[in-house]
Amino acid sequence: MPLRSHRLGSTARTVLPQLLIFTIAKGFGDRRLAQNGVVTDWDEVLGHDFLVPPGRPVAELAGELLTMLESPDPKIRDDTAYLVLAIWTGRGVLDGHLAGIGDGLAGRLAGPIYQRTFAAISLAGVVLRDASTGELDDGRVLGWLDTFTSWWRQETDLRGWDPQLGWLHAAAHGADALRAFGRSPRLAAPQLRDLLDLAADRLLADRGYLFAHGEDDRIAYALASVLTRAELPASAAASWLGRLHDAIADGTPGPVPPWAANTLRTLASLYIFADRGVAWYDPQTDAFAPPVRLPHAAELKDQIAAVLRLPWRGLG
Repeated sequence: MPLRSHRLGSTARTVLPQLLIFTIAKGFGDRRLAQNGVVTDWDEVLGHDFLVPPGRPVAELAGELLTMLESPDPKIRDDTAYLVLAIWTGRGVLDGHLAGIGDGLAGRLAGPIYQRTFAAISLAGVVLRDASTGELDDGRVLGWLDTFTSWWRQETDLRGWDPQLGWLHAAAHGADALRAFGRSPRLAAPQLRDLLDLAADRLLADRGYLFAHGEDDRIAYALASVLTRAELPASAAASWLGRLHDAIADGTPGPVPPWAANTLRTLASLYIFADRGVAWYDPQTDAFAPPVRLPHAAELKDQIAAVLRLPWRGLG
């Protein structure tokens, strides 16, 4: 299950459903939708450990969830559709339907901001599930990668939270998708290098938004996940950092621009991942697996420190 800033691990399966049902009952109305004359009680699904409604075709339920994911109401989009999609994808409920779901999510990367960002984080779950099952083919996953890359590189609305729309989080949700693609065996060394460059593009894009909701850590987590791949030689694993070094070195006196602060905080977090390794959540065990070490950790830490040392001159 892709990480969200406000839910982790067993919380999504135990405490959160009860809280959601209480909130819905207190003022947001029932989350019951009709499909072909059949009413789906999503409150019932949330309240019973994401149990699949009996007698309902999975493809029909998935289509309903994709429609709900388009809603501007965060109670429908985030607290119901995204959550059920993530749990069902991780548990294998949607196996056999991943291609259609992924195609639908990739298409929604062109919608309004609240659709784009939740399509990205939901697509991450589909890509990760395929990495475990091998259900899809290379062409389909790489096609989604192209669509995702085009969206994330060009996205201009980086707000984390909106009072009406709830979580948007384009930087963080895009990072979760990048992390998923980085773990997919369908990507070889050239595509993995492109992911590193894409993250650098995202950090260097001057959109005037200072990360405020853990976006830097999520991007660092994604980068570290890509950097666990043994297919990447040491030169490719570190070369993307040269662009960040040059951009920070070209800085002038005065207030630190948001892109520079975001970049430095991301690299500081990445240094810790390089030192400690990367642990991933396993939806089958509802726990994090043991950490995986980065093959070129020593070289990476040296390169990261060289960037951080530009403003932090006391760094050893």
